[in-house]
Amino acid sequence: MQLYIKNQTNITMKNTLIKGIAFISVISVFILACNPLKKMAKRYPEVKYEVNPPVLTLKGDSVEFSISGKIPTNYFHKKVFVDFVPSIIYPVDGGSPKDQKTVTLRGEATDGDGNKVEFAKGGSFSEKYKMAYEKSMETAALKVKATGRFKTKSKELTIDTVIGPGTIITQLMVKGDDRPILAKDNFVKTIPISYSSEINFMVNSSAVQPKELSDMDMKNLFNSLKMADSAGVTITGVMVFAYASPDGELSLNENLANDRAKTGSNAVADIFKKLKKDDLAKNTSMYSMQGKGEDWDGFKKLMQAADIKDKDLIIRILEMYSDPQKREQEIKNLAKTYLEVADKILPKLRRSQITVNGEKKSRSDEQIKQTFTSAPDSLSVEELIYGATLTNDLNEKMKYYQQAAKMYPSDWRTNNNVAYCYLMQNKLSEAKGALEKAGSNQAVVNNNMGVVTRLMGNRAKAEELYSSASSAGSDVNYNLGIIKIQKGDYESAVSNFGDNKTFNVALAQLLSGNADNALSTIDASMDKNSAEGYYLKAIIGARKKNAEMLANNLKSAISKEPSFREKAKKDAEFFKFREDATFKSAIQ
Repeated sequence: MQLYIKNQTNITMKNTLIKGIAFISVISVFILACNPLKKMAKRYPEVKYEVNPPVLTLKGDSVEFSISGKIPTNYFHKKVFVDFVPSIIYPVDGGSPKDQKTVTLRGEATDGDGNKVEFAKGGSFSEKYKMAYEKSMETAALKVKATGRFKTKSKELTIDTVIGPGTIITQLMVKGDDRPILAKDNFVKTIPISYSSEINFMVNSSAVQPKELSDMDMKNLFNSLKMADSAGVTITGVMVFAYASPDGELSLNENLANDRAKTGSNAVADIFKKLKKDDLAKNTSMYSMQGKGEDWDGFKKLMQAADIKDKDLIIRILEMYSDPQKREQEIKNLAKTYLEVADKILPKLRRSQITVNGEKKSRSDEQIKQTFTSAPDSLSVEELIYGATLTNDLNEKMKYYQQAAKMYPSDWRTNNNVAYCYLMQNKLSEAKGALEKAGSNQAVVNNNMGVVTRLMGNRAKAEELYSSASSAGSDVNYNLGIIKIQKGDYESAVSNFGDNKTFNVALAQLLSGNADNALSTIDASMDKNSAEGYYLKAIIGARKKNAEMLANNLKSAISKEPSFREKAKKDAEFFKFREDATFKSAIQ
């Protein structure tokens, strides 16, 4: 009896325990069913992210990127909201998160803001971001925090999922090798000099009338040749072109013109004899004579310039005659009818045109230097600007240009070149002041003001100045290329740089995605063996996934500039190689 009661009691207690456990299980299932966030948190690693570009990259003044996410099937509860919050932490060691725009997703049985995600199908999202670059972002980390909301409850599905290893700031390696332009001098070693005169003749005659030799133009020729030696002029030749009027006999005009050319040269020789310059008078190789025949073109030109009634009709009628002899006869007839033709036109065509050529030697280089030391005020603006080219000392150049600016302030070249020297000395305020004195109506000045303005930090104004200076040459385009790199327009930078082979050209080619061209350019540049050049080649190696190329060039860069060791350790260009033995060896 007692055993029965005891057994019954045990059975009862056991049934009760089983029922209790079952009840608790039901409650647990109910709770889980009412709060799906735990299950979503457990499966959260199935949510995949993609960042584009994969590494945060400075472009222009900003960091731009997009984050895309893919939600798996049978994951997103119908009544849940999930907030995805990207944040950038910089610097990594001690920086606080800077939250970016929140992306909200919601289940298919919810209402409100956010993209709807179906439970069975899953879904995706994508959002673009842009933020101003700050210096400490070099070691930034891009992270995402996802928080689920279900009714009044919320749960962090994951905390700080890292999806970015830092920021690539290779663009900041751009060099300030802006190209100011020197205004050129117009100095010439020898100055061409010419003296001219004219002798007119009677009809069908090559004899010189005495009155012709006493005309003012012949007197001026005599006096000029007399003063040639004292003026520093060396006579180099005599040219005589002679003509006949088209009213003369065609058969005689050619010989007549030749005779008049010889008469003209004899007249010059006689002047030399009177000046006791027999060497010039007798040197026949100096004399060039040419008879031009009858001067029909000269006749038309004089007729058009004359105040003669019916002149246009006369010319048209004469042009109808292709036969020179018939035209000659018509001109004779016209001369009888129109006395102005006979008295004012035809006599001027019977002539010898005399040109005596010479050259005046300028001061020699040594004379310019000596004169600049002893009497700088006696130098011309061309001599001063040219004199500056005779020295490689920037301070000495500046003295020449400052003297030129003092004596010839209205010549824009003088102050422009003073500004150039200031720019070479990195004295921006002084350079700006000199350029303001030079004026803004010259392309060269605008280019140089653009250089000053960019270096002072105003890229937009500098770009405007360069646009107005395009006629100053290829250096302007090069300067624009620097601005294009800073703006993140790398393809335009490459185009502006043209065929130049410099560090900046290689940098632009690399940033625009052409590592091979960048390598060829840097190896052809003056920076081939510089610390910066080696460092850029190390980056090229990283982008070409060539660990050996990266390490070798990085070692060379660090040997020339030890500070590159610390730079390389945090450079996001090398993040994929940070655990590579060759990289570690290079930065030891």
